Amino acid sequence: MPEVNTLKCRLPARVPAVAIVGWSGSGKTTLMEALIALFKGRGLRVAAFKHDAHDFRIDKEGKDSYRFTAAGADRTVICAAHKLALIEQLAQPLELETLLERFDTEMDLVLVEGFKTQQVPKIEVYRPSLKHELMCVQPQRFPGVMALASDAPLEDCPPPEVPILPLNEPARIAEFILAEFLPMLALARNGSPRSILSEEGA
Repeated sequence: MPEVNTLKCRLPARVPAVAIVGWSGSGKTTLMEALIALFKGRGLRVAAFKHDAHDFRIDKEGKDSYRFTAAGADRTVICAAHKLALIEQLAQPLELETLLERFDTEMDLVLVEGFKTQQVPKIEVYRPSLKHELMCVQPQRFPGVMALASDAPLEDCPPPEVPILPLNEPARIAEFILAEFLPMLALARNGSPRSILSEEGA
């Protein structure tokens, strides 16, 4: 099996980023949840990015912050004792590279859901029963797929040239990500690869 070179798909960010991609209903969010919990269990600081193809609303009409934005504020920040939210009006969509440059500070790892056509290392979530097309065999459309996570053997599909991981074993997928990005993680944390592998809690 040819070795997958993900270096050319890595964005110039301060910390490593991995995108979880797949067609609707494949289980991207479920895998993201499991990976976040596993990496937090290793003591890593994890950021989660979500691409939304539709406009979304996180503020409520009538609330003070909503009124600030409605009045024309370009950027509204809501800050409480233990959380912070930023609402910013965009003139045009932001590229993933720009998002990472702005929001990956003080993180060890960024997990991204979506952004399937952008230049970032990806793990494709795939369920053969859904009969969707494979992304990993179309590198021109979906660059940087470094592994396929499937819940069943592949049948009637072009053979992928990337490692196949068990979708129902997120710990195996987490270990794959750690092994792939261990040097970058160590650099981001000013530590050693061995210290990251040996950590068992925040």
